[in-house]
Amino acid sequence: MAGNDPGRLPGYREKPVRRKEERARDGRPMSGDADKPGTQPGGRLPPGQREVKNWPVLDLGVRPEIAAAEWRLRVDGLVAAPVVWDWDAFMAQPQVTLTSDIHCVTGWSRFDNAWTGVHIAHLLEIVRPKDEARHCVFHGHDNYTANVRIERFADEDALLAHSWNGAPLEPAHGGPVRAVIPKRYFWKSAKWIKRIEFRRDDAPGFWEIRGYHNEADPWAEQRYE
Repeated sequence: MAGNDPGRLPGYREKPVRRKEERARDGRPMSGDADKPGTQPGGRLPPGQREVKNWPVLDLGVRPEIAAAEWRLRVDGLVAAPVVWDWDAFMAQPQVTLTSDIHCVTGWSRFDNAWTGVHIAHLLEIVRPKDEARHCVFHGHDNYTANVRIERFADEDALLAHSWNGAPLEPAHGGPVRAVIPKRYFWKSAKWIKRIEFRRDDAPGFWEIRGYHNEADPWAEQRYE
């Protein structure tokens, strides 16, 4: 696994993580998943999902609170122009608002989330990934990591978000800044990000090394390997 072990941090919930790891290993559905019907072609819900109106909070039990004045984002690895942005530098970048749906691997989906932040296309223009860069790894302040292929990272609806539905992201949902990769299950959209690493070789993240699918496409129902 890339990065440090979240289990070293206060608040880490080991038992729920073990249960999810066991489900992934055994190929068992998440709680309630077995009763959910598949989605008809052309529908908005991916297979095995149900719509919710609230926004459930899921994490490892570690919920860092980072003041904007203390926040930094480092983007490095196989890039021509590494950057370190503080809050003012991040907010000085062009801002976009993009609306997309959330699909959680545990079986819920939430429609029409308006995210405001820095578009990934802009970040890529700034750092200029090298030709050999094939993968990206998000590193969070909770020591969580998540990996995505660079072409998924560059999806047209992907961004680094600081606001949700017109308000700053709450710490429980990953504020001050989280990744948003809507076309993947939401565990790929790492919270509390502090570093984005560009790599030649893949580096499976926290859930991927525990049996979750490396690609995480909700429409293909890629929950587990």
